[in-house]
Amino acid sequence: MARRKNTFWNRNKFKLSGLILILPFYFLYEQLQPPEFPPVWAEKSVGPFTVAIQPMNDEAPYAHHDDWVKDFSAYVKEGKVSNIRQGYVNIGEKPIPLKTLQKDDVGILHGSELLQHVHAIAPQNLEPEQRVWVTLQTWNGDVHTANWQLPDNWVK
Repeated sequence: MARRKNTFWNRNKFKLSGLILILPFYFLYEQLQPPEFPPVWAEKSVGPFTVAIQPMNDEAPYAHHDDWVKDFSAYVKEGKVSNIRQGYVNIGEKPIPLKTLQKDDVGILHGSELLQHVHAIAPQNLEPEQRVWVTLQTWNGDVHTANWQLPDNWVK
């Protein structure tokens, strides 16, 4: 009977196959651990609505197609989401006008009655004078805005 060669594969194939069987349990455990999000920012009145926003992380804006964006969750506390015709979020010194926002699909609030999500339009580098702006338009055409100051750890 011929002896097998003493190669790396022949010495370790049983151990490597065991590792492949264990890895799915590790990844399942990682997926079941919920991420920790920054706290929800203070509620603000945006016309007839009360809105609170929560950043998804404290990292800098990231490139998304041809734009720079930062992800937020938005909670409509007072008022019905169905009464909002369109809603946008941007980071800057002032809110972007609706006519400009409507030309692209970036910055649009989307989601359900319980939670809205948005890829807020943002500059690549955040400055202290910039703010997070929420712009909501109701079905009768009224436009309402509110803003939040950027946290100190976001600006350079």
